[in-house]
Amino acid sequence: MISRIWHGWTTPGNADTYEAMLKEEIFVGIQQRHVRGFRSIQLLRREVGDEVEFITIMVFNSLAAVREFAGEDYERSVVPEQARAVLSHFDERSQHYEIREERAG
Repeated sequence: MISRIWHGWTTPGNADTYEAMLKEEIFVGIQQRHVRGFRSIQLLRREVGDEVEFITIMVFNSLAAVREFAGEDYERSVVPEQARAVLSHFDERSQHYEIREERAG
């Protein structure tokens, strides 16, 4: 399995708007694409100084599934225009890690 990790930052004034956009539009759109091998997505949020950092962690069965989601240049970030409008800055490239083991509680 592959974990795709991405970071984006916004102002405190835009943070709730961005979070709602992720939950109500962007994540729903990802699910509706029915990418073969897409398993899950997590959203993390924290305040860092005068910004709010968001991290998304997506899990895929394979790099082929990541490519189906992101394209041949699979490390390139997938950031819709409406999200770019409220983000201060973001990772241009996502990081990918092999999940070597996963254990529950």
